[in-house]
Parts: sequence; C-alpha cells; structure tokens
Amino acid sequence: METVRTAPARARRDVLSRRIRLLAAATITYNLVEAVAALWAGNVADSSALIGFGLDSVIEVASAVALSWQFSAQDPERREHLTLRIIAFSFFALALFVTVDSVRSLTGGGEAQHSMPGIVIAALSLAIMPVLSWLQRRAGRELGSRTAVADSKQTLLCTYLSAVLLAGLVLNSTLGWWWADAGAALVIAGIAVREGINAWKGDVCCTVPHVEGSHAGEPDDCCASDGTK
Repeated sequence: METVRTAPARARRDVLSRRIRLLAAATITYNLVEAVAALWAGNVADSSALIGFGLDSVIEVASAVALSWQFSAQDPERREHLTLRIIAFSFFALALFVTVDSVRSLTGGGEAQHSMPGIVIAALSLAIMPVLSWLQRRAGRELGSRTAVADSKQTLLCTYLSAVLLAGLVLNSTLGWWWADAGAALVIAGIAVREGINAWKGDVCCTVPHVEGSHAGEPDDCCASDGTK
C-alpha cells in the first residue's frame, strides 16, 4: 500500500505541538508515580527486577522532559537534533542498566521475588503505556517530528518491560522460574540499543511529512511493517 503524507497546516501544527507537550507531561507525571511505587515495592520485596523497573521509569522521565523542552521553543525543529541525542542516550542508559541487572540476576546476585504491589504496578503500566505511546506516535507522525516518534518508542519499550516484569513476577510466584524476567529483559535491552542507534542517526520511521515533488507515490515500507498506523 502506498502512503502519501502531506505537511499539516500551521494551525494544525500548533494543535499537534500542544498535544505532544500534554502527552509528554502525562508521561512524566505517570512515570514519576510509577518510579516511586516500583522502587518502594522493590525495596520491600528485595526485588532487583522491580527496582530496575523503577529506574527505567526515571529514564523515561528524562526522555519526556527532553521532548517537553524541545516543544517549549517557538521553533521546535531547531532543538530536534539535540533532543534526539538525549533520547538516544536514554535508550543506551536503559539498555546498559537492564543488561547489568539481568546478568546479575542470572548469576545469582538477585532474583525477582513475589510482590503483589509489583504485579499491580506492572499490570497498570501494561494497560496505560501503550495508549500514551500510540497517541504520541500518531501526533508525531502527523507533525513530522522525529523526536516525538522516538520518545513514543521509549514509552513503548516501557510497555515491553512492564510485560517482562509482570511475566517474571507471576512465573516466579507460581512456577518458581526466577530467571524468566531476567532472560526476557536481555531481549528488551537489545531492542533498546537498536532504537537508540536509530534515534542517534535520526532514522525514525514514518515521521517526515510528504512534500510535493519529493518521492511522490513511493511506498512507505517502514510504516507498512510497523503495524501501528
């Protein structure tokens, strides 16, 4: 299927910019609450997985703050390059921490313990974060903002980590599979590295609005393979 994207009018761009700022503010607020709750639950349950999840929320806040800073300017495009760098570093920091924490868990340095508050936190994030990610990605694509799309992927990655944490806590509680969340988290770390590299290069799918005369009518393979149109 061919995808033709037209640049939005100025009034529509202003609406989309405000929407992105509001979504970034919502992401920051939720992740701050999530970080405090996860770190508290992780300390109570002595769970390295929950503590890692709480620190991931802090990293997500840093990415959303960078996006808010960009769109607080009169000309957000001028801050796009630096914001992409900040988001890329957020991905790399997340990948590094998740890898170290997972290896530590797998080598016996820490295991995900049973925690009902942790299960509730992970389940809530699994329900909320995909919606925030989809709304932000949709606005970012229409506006043609690489940073908004990159940050939406950071939010989506948090969703994956929520699923990993939830599965790990449940499997550990029911079957004693203490290694489940650590092994899956290593896969998430690999995805984070890939997305960090893409953000660093500015290679973000489905963001640049179509301008008349530039590759008109070419199929958008990246969007077609995304599944989140």
